[in-house]
Amino acid sequence: MADSREVMNIRQASQYLGVSADTLYKYVGEQKIPAFKLGNRWRFKKSKLDQWMEEKSNQMEVKGKKKLAAAAKAAGQS
Repeated sequence: MADSREVMNIRQASQYLGVSADTLYKYVGEQKIPAFKLGNRWRFKKSKLDQWMEEKSNQMEVKGKKKLAAAAKAAGQS
């Protein structure tokens, strides 16, 4: 895992998130992940990445609950 610095470069952020640098560049290009440029290099604030991961996790939980509710409803109608 990357060290505990607040601002990480692409390599440190990719290690922290467990994805390749190429994947991280793709997410940055698609504006899917919080990042900023310092000069011509991408930087990532650890606190923003943590917040982003929490939001994504919560979205997945909601989607999972909706799927379970739909499956239960469908099973009850059979």
